[in-house]
Amino acid sequence: MSKTSPDDLVVAFRSFSRRENEALEAADGAAVGGYVGEVQQHLAQAGALVGAGPDPAAIAAAIAATPADAFDVPTLDALREHALQIGSLLRRIGEAHHVDD
Repeated sequence: MSKTSPDDLVVAFRSFSRRENEALEAADGAAVGGYVGEVQQHLAQAGALVGAGPDPAAIAAAIAATPADAFDVPTLDALREHALQIGSLLRRIGEAHHVDD
C-alpha cells in the first residue's frame, strides 16, 4: 500500500506553481537556476508517469482524472517521491537569498 493517495498528490501538484512563485520571490535574485532545473526534471518525470506534460496543473488534472484504483503502488510511490523532491527544492529556492546574504 502506498503512503500517499491520488487525492494527496493532486493537492501537492496543484500547489507547486504558487509555491514556486513564492520561493522565487523569496530568493530575491539569488542564483537558483540549478534548483529550478531540477524542479523541471521532476515535473517532466512525474508528467510522464501520468501522460501529462511537465506542468504541475496538468499533472494534477491527469491524476484527478484517473480512478484511484487504476494506480499501482509503484506509480503512486514514484509520484510521491517526485512531489517530495519538488517540495524540498522549492524550500531551498526560497531559502537561497538568506544563504547568499
